[in-house]
Amino acid sequence: MSSKVQKWGNSQGLRLSKQVLEDARITVGDDVEVVARKGRIVITPVKPARKKKSLRQLVALIPKDYKPAEVDWGTPVGRETW
Repeated sequence: MSSKVQKWGNSQGLRLSKQVLEDARITVGDDVEVVARKGRIVITPVKPARKKKSLRQLVALIPKDYKPAEVDWGTPVGRETW
């Protein structure tokens, strides 16, 4: 893929395609490290790539002594019914 460095205000910017970002496991808002090495620009995610967890793995993280409690949201307002 080819792209062009463009002036944005007092800075220069480079647009990256969605596919390039997906391949690098980078999403909008992620922190990245940008360095120049031997005449090349290298962009690396600061955090490790996200790993998806299964529902089983997420449930295993719930403490054994966890007891959900009822939450009082106050009296109904408008046409709400409880």
